[in-house]
Amino acid sequence: MPFGIILLVAVAILIYFGVLHRVLDRMKLNDKTALLFLAIMVVGFFLPAIPLSRSLSINIGGGIVPIILALYLIVTADEAAEKIRAIVASVISGIAVFLAGRLLPAEPDVMIIDPLFAFAIIAGIVAYIFGRSRRGAFIAGIMGILIGDLLYVFGVAGRPIGTVIGGAGVFDATIISGVIAVLLCEIVGETREKLQGGTAKANLNTRKQEEATQNIDTQDDSTQEGDEKNEE
Repeated sequence: MPFGIILLVAVAILIYFGVLHRVLDRMKLNDKTALLFLAIMVVGFFLPAIPLSRSLSINIGGGIVPIILALYLIVTADEAAEKIRAIVASVISGIAVFLAGRLLPAEPDVMIIDPLFAFAIIAGIVAYIFGRSRRGAFIAGIMGILIGDLLYVFGVAGRPIGTVIGGAGVFDATIISGVIAVLLCEIVGETREKLQGGTAKANLNTRKQEEATQNIDTQDDSTQEGDEKNEE
């Protein structure tokens, strides 16, 4: 079974038990919508690819559904800036994957990890850097792999010979990239919030101490004035 399918099932289980509710909420996705997309991706992966030409076809679960999901997230984004950022991040991520395909060794045995995993990691990191939000990073993560695959097919091969967009290894890389992008946003975001929360708490405690000191000084001044009046 492809690793991407295993990862999707694991994510679906976490969503079902509410573990990823906060992450989905920040992406403006509800549990039912997320599970629906995941189910269609799993089922669609095993369906016959849809031919686009004699030599080019697209996998339903690995190509069509991720594109629809990305478009859905872009359209439902609240701010125009986030929509533009997600699109730009997707293009940059795709170019990064394409360049990685040109620069990395062609022989898989030479690399420490499988090239497709390397592409997924690169796309995920680039998507996180330029996507910024969880929604933008996820869009750029999944679209970066597909765009990079298309650039490689038409740019290097010249013409797509028996190519399936979103099939097999590309499907795995697409899922892994999206997960990595969101995971980075979540880890960095949570860490930043905790640090900012700790700083804010420390500042609040400092203010309270200063106010308490001022109150004590005011009380001392009032006491001294009262003593002076009594002596008179």
